[in-house]
Amino acid sequence: MSDLATLARAAGLQIDWTDAAGHAQHVSDEALRSVLSALGYPAESDRMIGESLAKCRSEEAACSFLSADRGQPIPLPPGCGTPGEAEIILENGEAITVPIERGKDGLSLSAVDAVGYHRLRLSSRELLLAVAPERCLRPRDLCERPRSWGAAVQTPSLRSDAQRPYGDFAALAEAARSFGRTGADALAISPAHALFPGDPARFSPYAPSSRLFLNILLGDPALVGHAPAAGEQSELIDWDAAIPRRMADLRQAFAQLGDAQRREFETWRMQQGEELERHAIFDALFEHYALSGAGGWQGWPDEYHDPAGAAVALFAQQHAEDVSFYAFAQWLAATSLDAAHQAARDSGMTIGIIADLAVGMDGGGSHAWSRREELLTGLSIGAPPDLLGPQGQNWGLTSFSPAALKRTGFAAFIATLRAAFDHAGGVRIDHILGLSRLWVIPHGAASGEGAYLTYPTEDMLRILAIESHRARGIVIGEDLGTVPEGLRPRLERRGVLGMRVLWFEQTDDGDFLPPAAWDEEAVAMSGTHDLFTLAGWWSERDIDWNRKLFRSPAGVTEAEERATRGADRKRLWGALLHSGAASGALPPADEPGAFVEAALAHVASAPCELAILPLEDLAGLREQPNLPGTTDEHPNWRRRMPDTTPALLARPDVIRRIARVDEARR
Repeated sequence: MSDLATLARAAGLQIDWTDAAGHAQHVSDEALRSVLSALGYPAESDRMIGESLAKCRSEEAACSFLSADRGQPIPLPPGCGTPGEAEIILENGEAITVPIERGKDGLSLSAVDAVGYHRLRLSSRELLLAVAPERCLRPRDLCERPRSWGAAVQTPSLRSDAQRPYGDFAALAEAARSFGRTGADALAISPAHALFPGDPARFSPYAPSSRLFLNILLGDPALVGHAPAAGEQSELIDWDAAIPRRMADLRQAFAQLGDAQRREFETWRMQQGEELERHAIFDALFEHYALSGAGGWQGWPDEYHDPAGAAVALFAQQHAEDVSFYAFAQWLAATSLDAAHQAARDSGMTIGIIADLAVGMDGGGSHAWSRREELLTGLSIGAPPDLLGPQGQNWGLTSFSPAALKRTGFAAFIATLRAAFDHAGGVRIDHILGLSRLWVIPHGAASGEGAYLTYPTEDMLRILAIESHRARGIVIGEDLGTVPEGLRPRLERRGVLGMRVLWFEQTDDGDFLPPAAWDEEAVAMSGTHDLFTLAGWWSERDIDWNRKLFRSPAGVTEAEERATRGADRKRLWGALLHSGAASGALPPADEPGAFVEAALAHVASAPCELAILPLEDLAGLREQPNLPGTTDEHPNWRRRMPDTTPALLARPDVIRRIARVDEARR
């Protein structure tokens, strides 16, 4: 093995990997050097490689974090402690003494039964010891029936009787009450992370400024007595008009805040501490410099790059009212989402809101500005070339640095999980493959010139189990795509529910698996926000869009593509007949209603602990919320429901579909 390869592996890079087609791939030396340099390990010469390798090993040896399973012996890192006894200061302050014993694999600590984050004191050092329960909570731990179900909604797409220009947390509360009355136990939502309120063009929920805070545009001003302005009830959201209008509403609500509400807000603000203040200052600075075209903190004057610097402190003092406004807007958003989750629980849902945790954040956003030492710098995350994306994908986002996670006791990861669980009964983790590895791309390089960076999976899964129990919430992991070998069994052992989507549950020959063969410890789904709807697929709406945007398979004529879809319809209808979800003759392509009902019943009959059905499918809609790989070409994150949620759920066809879903789950 070359010195470069030794360094790469020590830094957590996978030099050899297998692509989606099962082909072996090898990362070039040039790509390795670029990624290593961005990680802080220069490798342009033998001397640099040697120095970087020494640095890497020194950092690993200095790691002060250790995770373990409740009731199991705890292996100690090499060089940590000697046979005898160790002191543990439990999270509650109690001190206990635990034996250290030598075994064939080295020293180990006797089992600890107390779950939580403790301090382990050894003769030579002190470590943070995270002791986890065996697994995350599962739906059956919370729900009375063994197989529950819920719906999925894109919050901005919701309509309400208030005639607002897009759906907010008030519309979400209304949707939660409506679904609760139908027997649903959960309502999964799109990410509600903080975006960039000073830039109406940045409304994608998966490119947040920070995952520690909420999208203030979703807060409900009516909760503090200010009725927001009505908007045009068009088919698509006009974010350019809607965002400035809502910001004006929020500012008016802040200006008119009553004494009791202001005291409540100020108390909450003090409890949030410095983290909230920095985020509010960031939003004020972003708004201030947005007029000059700055898309992130890198475009501000240099003196504002340091969140702890004198210039930032002076700005906060001089713009104290703006900073207070942005803190208030966070309080209102948190209060509004809490109200929606409470509405879900009050309606009978045992799980309630399931939050969505995006895979990363914008490198020019609040988190990267205030806590950049926790994140990857000089690298973007994405995906390597595959059949769907021959050039690879660059998502333009950053994420946690695995080295920083270990160095800081996973503080940022814990804080992010707590922020997600804070207003919900569950969390869906987007691209949970990132707990194992992420494809990282040096800035300025092609998407294919990256490498897989590994993450401390077992440590993160144990933390996930701790936080799941503390929040009394379930965990769903989006495990679609090129899944690392062995990851799904590890997730299953930890109680993380995978996603089993109708379209992907097929054999190698293209036959659809019967629902009875789907995994029990998973979530059964008819689709996701990134996929065509049931009605859209049956009626070939996705083919229409791909033809319009020149995204169709190369060398395949439209007639051939539609003929293939016809054959696929017959194959899927046959699977629905076989499962008992459908009966009768094959419905025509332009009449998808019978297929939609049968497909929903088919998915709901799977033994999975939980089934989640998108509102778009329950309502039989043909258009999908997001078309991956497009920006303005398709109206991503702009589509609205055709009616309010109560009105949709009162339609005879929707009542019939939900009844069949509920019956299948029972």
